[in-house]
Amino acid sequence: MTLGLVSNTYSSINNGNGALQAAKQNADNAKFAELLERMKKQDEGRGTLSSDQISESGRLNGDFKSSFKGTYSLDSDKNADARGAAANQANSHVQQKKIDRTSELYEKSMELESYFVKQMLSSMRKTVIKANGNDFAQNMYEDMLYDEYATNMTKTAGFGLADQIYLSLV
Repeated sequence: MTLGLVSNTYSSINNGNGALQAAKQNADNAKFAELLERMKKQDEGRGTLSSDQISESGRLNGDFKSSFKGTYSLDSDKNADARGAAANQANSHVQQKKIDRTSELYEKSMELESYFVKQMLSSMRKTVIKANGNDFAQNMYEDMLYDEYATNMTKTAGFGLADQIYLSLV
């Protein structure tokens, strides 16, 4: 009885809008419940997948950057010489170690080299004056482009950072 009196008083204070707001809230709740039921029916029989089932090992779901998986697959890549900075040792009496470029450790070393190259490219990009200002979408896609630049440079330029990282971890 007290609750009815409170709701009537509240309704009279806000000119009956309380009932209208409650009706809108109930309608929204009903629409949401209907949407949930439709989604459950669409999913029946298929099951759900977790992100680790969708993406390959070590990559985030939605990571659109090229990977280093399968970059090296020849038999000669399993026992390769170091190149770039890793090949330039100060002591010529030390025997060069061989690198297994097909290993997962070398892939991760290449990813780290790619990160360093991306940092270098990003620093260089900051020096360029843009004519059209600071557009969020353009910056986002430009950043993705520079990720690809870094990946391709790591694969082809032969800096030797990945080789040094690999040799220090083996």
